[in-house]
Amino acid sequence: MRGNRGTELPEDFWIPVALDTNNITALSPFLVPQDHLGSTAVFYGMAAFMLFVFVVGTGINVLTIACTIQYKKLRSHLNYILVNLAMANLLVSCVGSFTAFCSFSVRYFIFGPTACKIEGFMATLGGMVSLWSLAVVAFERWLVICKPLGNFVFKPDHAIACCAFTWIFALIASVPPLVGWSRYIPEGLQCSCGPDWYTTNNKYNNESYVMFLFGFCFSVPFATIVFCYAQLLITLKMAAKAQAESASTQKAEREVTRMVVVMVLGFLVCWMPYASFALWVVNNRGESFDLRLATIPSCFSKASAVYNPCIYILLNKQFRSCMLTMLGMGGGEEESSTTSSVTEVSKVGPA
Repeated sequence: MRGNRGTELPEDFWIPVALDTNNITALSPFLVPQDHLGSTAVFYGMAAFMLFVFVVGTGINVLTIACTIQYKKLRSHLNYILVNLAMANLLVSCVGSFTAFCSFSVRYFIFGPTACKIEGFMATLGGMVSLWSLAVVAFERWLVICKPLGNFVFKPDHAIACCAFTWIFALIASVPPLVGWSRYIPEGLQCSCGPDWYTTNNKYNNESYVMFLFGFCFSVPFATIVFCYAQLLITLKMAAKAQAESASTQKAEREVTRMVVVMVLGFLVCWMPYASFALWVVNNRGESFDLRLATIPSCFSKASAVYNPCIYILLNKQFRSCMLTMLGMGGGEEESSTTSSVTEVSKVGPA
């Protein structure tokens, strides 16, 4: 990869590998198939994967929103945040995954430069809302279970405010490339769009934007998630120790511990590849890399529209029961109400 290719720096794209031509515009990802970057099997394989994410992600998240509208018992403060997560996932699957599927099918970004900016912005916005929603879920569980504010009651109004907070922070992260701080261009195999990680020493100031994303949109939410769930596990272990004779309490502690591990790993699987790749590119200018591997971070982040609902929604007893009922598949499970902190945590945990 070269940081500069002569004096030519196209406004709408950049292919970050050495090419056999000085006329990079002739290989524009908006005009011609990008067969010089990978085999047709790779492109079609990616198209199939994106179609899966689009169909399954859209289905699960639409069903989540429909269930919340249909069943009043789902309208709790925690579930408001989960619906916010579903809306963000829906944005990613409908815009990001669908356009990627269409483009991988023809091996170039068929929608043009303007649509690339729109897709990059919408997918980034949805991804950032999803990311911050995961942090808010952890924060809400910490407030409810660990009670650091004493008798403070987390109400639906607070949940709505937290949801608004996720969209505001997401806009702070996703708008800058539209106004000149970095830019949205085709990434990886040039069939989906995202922030420009590749170019440097130019008017877009990409390096500072990447560092901003890493600090503000990865490190802060991740630190929040780790802190809140660590405090939650400590509280659970204290409760379990105090009720050492209770088999149900011990079981709940084990289940929630496993669930916390799954939640943290889900966050890392979604965002660690993107964060690591962006930092590596910024700090290793001039190093070559395989664009097929560069496509993987985008795939992981888009696939979160499928596995985040599986972790946070399908493993939630209330949501699962209502979904089964709505689909005409029975679903007699009911989540028992209790005031104990251990079972309160398990509302986000496994059945």
